[in-house]
Amino acid sequence: MRLKSLREDRDIKQTEIAVILNCKQNTYQQYESGKRQIPIEALKKLSIFYNTSIDYLLEMTDQIEPYPRKKQ
Repeated sequence: MRLKSLREDRDIKQTEIAVILNCKQNTYQQYESGKRQIPIEALKKLSIFYNTSIDYLLEMTDQIEPYPRKKQ
């Protein structure tokens, strides 16, 4: 996953992302390292936060631009 590189490129600490995801820092660290599966809801939040697609986060595409968002 690209979680670590996206976070580091923006000079954000793991604790800051953990707050956004409402989890502990060590839980988020396990998401980054692949020791724990990241929940879909967390992927949604991160794709919005980083303005990219879940496919990009999961390395299924190299296109960083997000898909058009669904209108509410």
